Amino acid sequence: MTTVQTNNKVNEDLMAAMNPAKKATSSTQDAQDRFMTLLVTQMKNQDPLNPLDNAQVTSQLAQLSTVTGIEKLNATMESLMGSYQASQQVAAANMIGHGVFVPGSSLELQDKKALLGLELTEPADKVVVTISDSTGKAVHTMDLGALKAGVHPLAWDGETAKGDAPNGEYTFKVVATRGNEKVEATNLSFGVVNSVTSNAQGVKLTLPGVGDFTMADVKQIL
Repeated sequence: MTTVQTNNKVNEDLMAAMNPAKKATSSTQDAQDRFMTLLVTQMKNQDPLNPLDNAQVTSQLAQLSTVTGIEKLNATMESLMGSYQASQQVAAANMIGHGVFVPGSSLELQDKKALLGLELTEPADKVVVTISDSTGKAVHTMDLGALKAGVHPLAWDGETAKGDAPNGEYTFKVVATRGNEKVEATNLSFGVVNSVTSNAQGVKLTLPGVGDFTMADVKQIL
């Protein structure tokens, strides 16, 4: 006489196959194989008077499909991220030796030459840049008048009301207004890309005397 399996052992095995313990050697294909084997076994041995619930089978198949889809999506994303980082490395390497503007408030005066910049989120009626020495004392003010939104490179020849400023490190501050309202402005420091590094956090550009920055930090390339 044929014995009909009525316990829930197979069903428990099916659920275990759907939710396997995380192991370094496990894979979605293995889970699929185990699931299908157990499902066929369960269907062969189901109780004719209490057949396998169609809704349960459909739910289990949907879960398996979801797991497969997620693994494929993860593999695709990893591939895209790898390609993106590789393209960033190439682009960053091509920037070595080029001058760039990045967020910062420092500038270096050498032989009456210094570059700085600013970025406005919207047009401003009045923009004033104040340059200070290493002690924080203001040495020069640049009244730029009205400026449009965007990045604006600036040059300073070192001249002040008291004569030429000595070579060295300075800082600057930007104040932009439109009417009686303040306009958001970002100070931009100038530096030359000296080297490029790449790690798990992404690609970094090294600007001697300025710092390390990402590609997204670069506001303008000269």
